[in-house]
Formats: sequence, C-alpha cells, structure tokens
Amino acid sequence: MNFLKGEHDMRRILIATNNKGKIHEIKALLEGLSVLLFTPQEMGISLEVAEDGQTYAENASKKATAFAKTSGLVALADDSGLEVDALGGQPGLHSHRFCPIPNATDADRRKYLLERLGAYPRPWNARFRATVAVAIPAGETKMATGECEGQIIPDERGKNGFGYDPIFYIPDLGRTMAELGMDEKNRVSHRAKAILGIIPILKDLFPG
Repeated sequence: MNFLKGEHDMRRILIATNNKGKIHEIKALLEGLSVLLFTPQEMGISLEVAEDGQTYAENASKKATAFAKTSGLVALADDSGLEVDALGGQPGLHSHRFCPIPNATDADRRKYLLERLGAYPRPWNARFRATVAVAIPAGETKMATGECEGQIIPDERGKNGFGYDPIFYIPDLGRTMAELGMDEKNRVSHRAKAILGIIPILKDLFPG
C-alpha cells in the first residue's frame, strides 16, 4: 500500500501515548486538521511498548507502528529527551528513566538532574530533541524531528508544562519552558517543531 494513497479509517488518528502533557500539546498542535484525535484510553487500548531503541527515531517508530497495528488506525507517536552538555548528552534517550528512584515523579527527576549538575560550572547548556513518527496499520512510517536550545537553571520557574520544563530556560525568551503559555510553547518547543514537520504527511493522508 502506498503510504500516502491508502484508505484510512474515518479520518481518525490515535495519539500513541498515555502522557497527559504530551496529549495536551499534540491536540493543540493538530487542532487545525480535519481529523478526529483519540487516545489509547479512549480506544480501550492498553499497550506497553519497550523503548529500547538506540535513537529517538527508533523508539518513536516502534510506538507508532505497534499502536497502528493494534488499533487499525493511523497512529502518531513521539520520543523525546533532554540532552545536557555537562553530562555528555545525558539523560537523552533515558530522560524519563534517568532518576534511579522507583516510580519517580517529574519533581524527582528534576531534583536528581540538578544534583548531578551541582559539580559543574554554569551555564548548563542543554537542548530538547524530539522525533515524531506517523504509522499506518500496514506498517509504513514517516518521521520528522525538532529541537529547542536552552539552559538548565537551578531553580524551578513556572507552572505550565511537565517533565523538565520548569528548569529548562530559553535565553532568547528570558523564560523557562514552564513559564510559556501553550500557544507560545507550540511555536518554539522541540515537539512543536517535529509535529509541524509531520503535518504535511497527515494532510496527504487526510486531504481536504
């Protein structure tokens, strides 16, 4: 089946994540498309995909493909990470699992990262990277990437966002990612840039 010319189920897209923060951002970025967006919970799908790839692209593709085959819908997944220069690019692919505390919260992860960085001089230059993958049930996948440069700061600022957002400072804006409103975040974030790169693929899949 040609990726762009196949018949797809009722203009529906499955957002292949259970992360509420990601779902909120992705829905806001795709609201201009003439499609219906669903989450695994709304579809009654419980699926765990091992994120054991060596790149963001591998993990995003694995998730999108697995959810597309399970649901019979076009599925969109992302994999993203925070890369800190002082830590040699860590936590990177392991951003969510970086903290050794069992069942760690976002606050635990931020605290652990700052503890690791305490031995290094500032500025703690860093970047968020993301790869977004779109898969159809037949297995074909297309991807796009995005990144956002910034710095890690020692004090949390802002109540928006999730993950490392409250300590990720964007010098050009003078604010952390968590201090940005959704509209502004969806102009500058790594995930927003990747989603914008994948929108032409979605428009080809669901023309009109």
